[in-house]
Amino acid sequence: MLRIGVIGYGYWGPNLVRNFSAGNGSLVTTVCDINQQSLKKVRKAYPHIVCTTDRMELLSSPEVDAVAIATPVFSHHELAKKALEQGKSVFIEKPFTYTTGEGEDLIETAERKNLKIMVDHTFLYTGAVRKIKQLIEDNVLGNLYYFDSVRVNLGLFQHDVNVIWDLAPHDISIMDYLFSKKPQAVLTTGSDCFGKGLEYIAYLTFYYPNNVIAHINVNWLSPVKVRRTLIGGQKKMLVWNDLEPDEKIRIYDKGVQVRSKEGKYNVLVDYRMGDMWAPKLDQTEALSRMAEKFVDYVENGGTVVNDGAAGLHIVRMLTAAGQSLSNNSQLVYL
Repeated sequence: MLRIGVIGYGYWGPNLVRNFSAGNGSLVTTVCDINQQSLKKVRKAYPHIVCTTDRMELLSSPEVDAVAIATPVFSHHELAKKALEQGKSVFIEKPFTYTTGEGEDLIETAERKNLKIMVDHTFLYTGAVRKIKQLIEDNVLGNLYYFDSVRVNLGLFQHDVNVIWDLAPHDISIMDYLFSKKPQAVLTTGSDCFGKGLEYIAYLTFYYPNNVIAHINVNWLSPVKVRRTLIGGQKKMLVWNDLEPDEKIRIYDKGVQVRSKEGKYNVLVDYRMGDMWAPKLDQTEALSRMAEKFVDYVENGGTVVNDGAAGLHIVRMLTAAGQSLSNNSQLVYL
């Protein structure tokens, strides 16, 4: 039984405690939070869990084998580093770290101590993303042309990071998981609508080999909540609407075939308008699946799609996107 200590019981911490408590092979023994009201909620829901405001009490506890960190990104490196030094593997909320140097340091420490790091890129464990990955690997969509994602809503406003660092890690991690090749460059535009030093709206464009393009729109100022991704392929096209209760994924047998004849203007386009179908998806809660995978990863080794190296690659792309934004939306090569 892997004994888990959770640091942070704010927005995401309760979900971690619930899933690690209910998962096979894991048990939450300790929760740390500086807010007494949060700890009061823990005591009421889980009377057996030890509650503390002292993070070192949790990190050094012999009753904790691994630590789950659900705190602001600026604290990730310090907390994870101390956990690793105490001989405990770590599960870290996205994004992995705030700088690439911090991420590299954590990976080196984990390797030196033979410990594991998993980054909480939850969407990689959803039935929808797993199905899309299968469709791509089975060549159902054919050669990919584009990835277009919209993740917008009204809030939740963050005070320590901009909308890119808050929302884009989801879509970047999905994109990085689905595409076999890595992007070559990124261009970012954004707006600090209120002059507070943080962008509330941003558009990220990633350029891949063979003219493949990926576009991500993130926005804290949308009047409606949208979670939609379009993926265009040579054979078929796909729409994933994560807010749909049913038929989250729809696959369209639509496309074009371009044929050229002699002469500058003799370009012929054939449109293919076929059927639409919606595949059945696994409904298992993604965080539950990921919690069980973390337990197996720590106890038995192997590989996971969201290890420290994968988390670091996302941080590198976020950093490059920020550099483009700071440099008047100039192209930044990765």
